[in-house]
Amino acid sequence: MSRPALPRLDQVSQQLASGATSSQQLTEQALQRAGQGEGPRTFTRLFHAQAMAEARASDALRAAGLARSALEGLPISVKDLFDVAGHTTLAGSALLRNAPPAAESALVVQRLRQAGAVIVGSTNMTEFAYSGLGLNPHYGTPRNPWQREVDGGRIPGGSSSGAAISVTDGMAVAAIGSDTGGSVRIPSALCGLTGFKPTARRVSMQGVLPLSSSLDSIGPLAASVRCCATLDAVLSGEPAQDLQAMPLAGLRLLAPTNLVLQRMDDQVGAAYERALKRLSAAGARITEAVVAPFDELAAINAQGGFSAAEAWAWHREYLATRLEEYDPRVGKRILRGKTMSAADYVDLLARRRQWVARVEQQLAAHDALVMPTVPVIAPRIADLTDSDEAYFDANGLILRNPTLINFLDGCAITLPCHEAGQAPVGLSLACAGGQDRRLLSLALGVEQME
Repeated sequence: MSRPALPRLDQVSQQLASGATSSQQLTEQALQRAGQGEGPRTFTRLFHAQAMAEARASDALRAAGLARSALEGLPISVKDLFDVAGHTTLAGSALLRNAPPAAESALVVQRLRQAGAVIVGSTNMTEFAYSGLGLNPHYGTPRNPWQREVDGGRIPGGSSSGAAISVTDGMAVAAIGSDTGGSVRIPSALCGLTGFKPTARRVSMQGVLPLSSSLDSIGPLAASVRCCATLDAVLSGEPAQDLQAMPLAGLRLLAPTNLVLQRMDDQVGAAYERALKRLSAAGARITEAVVAPFDELAAINAQGGFSAAEAWAWHREYLATRLEEYDPRVGKRILRGKTMSAADYVDLLARRRQWVARVEQQLAAHDALVMPTVPVIAPRIADLTDSDEAYFDANGLILRNPTLINFLDGCAITLPCHEAGQAPVGLSLACAGGQDRRLLSLALGVEQME
């Protein structure tokens, strides 16, 4: 499969171990890059002093033979909805600029630091994580590396927009984002990265500003499957294990033929078809079939679904008095949750259980789902900024495929599958909830496919 020409975590770790570089050098370089180019639009806050202190401590520990993990000394960025002690969590908003600073860091940030990672800054995002496009009127929109200088550039994907650009532009060796309807996988796919959405319950949301408590999950954006697996083990608090690639011969993949292929553009269509042919040639058995419940999800979520209802519960007091401070497109979506009754919400819970059971029943005869992560390449920013109709149409289309897996309460990964020099395209592999390690093993086999 296609892989970005970016350093992997293990490669940088080996450079540190050999003395070819130091954490201080890596961190200085990351911070320097974050201060120029797309950097001011990529980060809402940089932790210069803290990061350099962490880097010096890491170098001292490594010199004493006390490297804490494979993340020791590596610059990592975190999305701006993770609490970092002593700093205000903005969540990409203007609304929270004067909120009190966090008393303690989110558990995932604590785990990263305990593993030796250097936290370089908080990355920009769609306000309150409520869009798959990555546009932000308050802090600017970091531009996709693909055709960056052409016609104002293309969207990075969201909501973890800055997370993706921090990695593509060398401001961090990996990033941590959140994924409620694809917010790790969408920017990864549109920017040519690997992005992993774990089963939601595996990674703690303690100290993370929520969008939807029923759907939120936390995952990495990085250069490879192994990078994602290494970070996932730290985030989840699980023991690190040597990941083995699953053989592709005999692999059973279910490729849905309904919904996920609708409105697919030519570039994505060509890349996806090429990926399926390569998988088949490698011995995978691909079953193309209708997954009927997929066509029903839009009707199930017609009132806004869990995201609108649960976001409304969190934001309702702010919206009552400070609506004008919101990105109008975000505020409009959250307000949809106001009309959902308790009975509607209970019905939604029941319908989700039934829907998940039906999808899992069809998945049981297969090792994973395979589909395009996003059906189109990254749209131009200019095409979406001035038209609400274009914005909401693109947002719905780009969220459509990945949000299926959030509603399934499953795990998913996106791998780059485009040819070098072409627009980034992501191939999605997904499993039912709890099969994360197996999915990562399967994805490693696909990534290594010649």
